[in-house]
Amino acid sequence: MEFLSEKPLYITDTILRDAHQSQAATRMRLEDMLPACEVLDSIGYWSLECWGGATFDACMRFLNEDPWERLRQLRKALPHTKLQMLFRGQNILGYKHYADDVVDAFCAKSIENGIDIIRIFDALNDVRNLEQAIRSTKKYGGMVEAAMSYTISPIHDEAYFVKLAKDLEQMGADVICIKDMANLLLPMDAYSLVKKLKETVSVPIHLHTHNTTGTGDMVLLMATYAGVDIVDTALSPLANGTSQPATESLVATLQGTVRDTGLNLGKMSTAAAHFRKVAQRLKEEGSLDPKVLNVDTNTLLYQVPGGMLSNLISQLKQAGKEEQYYDVLAEIPRVRKDYGYPPLVTPSSQIVGTQAVMNIITGERYKTFTKESKAMLRGEYGKLPAEVNAEVRAKAGIAPEDVITCRPADLLDPELGKYREEFREIAKSDEDVLSLALFPQVAPKFLAYRDGPVEKASESVKAEERSPNSVRELYVEYNP
Repeated sequence: MEFLSEKPLYITDTILRDAHQSQAATRMRLEDMLPACEVLDSIGYWSLECWGGATFDACMRFLNEDPWERLRQLRKALPHTKLQMLFRGQNILGYKHYADDVVDAFCAKSIENGIDIIRIFDALNDVRNLEQAIRSTKKYGGMVEAAMSYTISPIHDEAYFVKLAKDLEQMGADVICIKDMANLLLPMDAYSLVKKLKETVSVPIHLHTHNTTGTGDMVLLMATYAGVDIVDTALSPLANGTSQPATESLVATLQGTVRDTGLNLGKMSTAAAHFRKVAQRLKEEGSLDPKVLNVDTNTLLYQVPGGMLSNLISQLKQAGKEEQYYDVLAEIPRVRKDYGYPPLVTPSSQIVGTQAVMNIITGERYKTFTKESKAMLRGEYGKLPAEVNAEVRAKAGIAPEDVITCRPADLLDPELGKYREEFREIAKSDEDVLSLALFPQVAPKFLAYRDGPVEKASESVKAEERSPNSVRELYVEYNP
């Protein structure tokens, strides 16, 4: 088999963000990262993913760290490597839509504090929810990596993603990412999709997958044959399972070929030696459960990302209904169909998953809805990919004329001034205002710890030392 490109393959390593988010509930600390930064910076990665996603919340909620200070220190410690973050479009890093001025300010401050590349995605692939973030990233000199949330459904075929990629290129994407968050993209499909994208768009193609179903390495290799420009991998101590395939394995596989990455395995070995100690500590603390390293082919059957599975188990435990786990797994695809086939990624995965749990444990489908579930059916998160089940929507009390058809953020008035006024007594910077705007229940407690008497404040922070596994609990936190 011949490579369809003769250019070296570029690597984004996720060891500082998605690797530990996927395996260890985002519990890696800045002090775990800094000792390895000198060698990481010398390896020659295309970028290091180090911020965004759940790191922002976890820094304040669990680690007593300022996420903005983490970014500044990583920028200082990694002067030669592009730093990358994950950004949820109009949701930013939270779980609801924010006004355009807040999105703009967050992009500005992210770039000012050290981010080079912003990977921007929307859970529904509604490109209207990416518009402001794309504009703002370019406005402040960042690189736009627009992401397509990959999924499989009667409407999500190869032609769908090729058209989406063309739309994203026209919107100003510098790079287009295939975001395969549940490891559903199979190797031969990856080859076909990447080949078609390379024939259709002119910007680089970046592939992000996981190894949840055990196919990740094959997916990356077949995409490499098809001409993909950049792939996500993770250094081996926190690779595989629910994380990304191992960096070293792919680098070694391509040595001596036309797609040789040119990266130094010796330097990677040095970095891996450090992160093995970190991984061991995370296991001893209980943050890294060895179960996340197992292959779980249920994902191929139910399209449920690994992190969502752990949330479902926790919810069922809380309800004393663990024996109904497989009933819930079977219900998820049915709810997803009723809701117009949204890709299962934050926040849609939590919304669909929680609705499925409620449908099963109450013994009656759609007996009750969460407010987020109603919001999705009403169009508050954007346009759902396919037709919604009209009976389900009516059962939620939503009339056809109540469904939002415009860009949801067009209904939001500017918010930044309101947040500045609301938090003027505790915010010491614009960055603090943004932290408080996104996480109004968590950030005040963290800032009290950071800025107040440690003895007094630490007690309130300790009270937050629990995993917000209940999706209802999460939404109460972020939408008080």
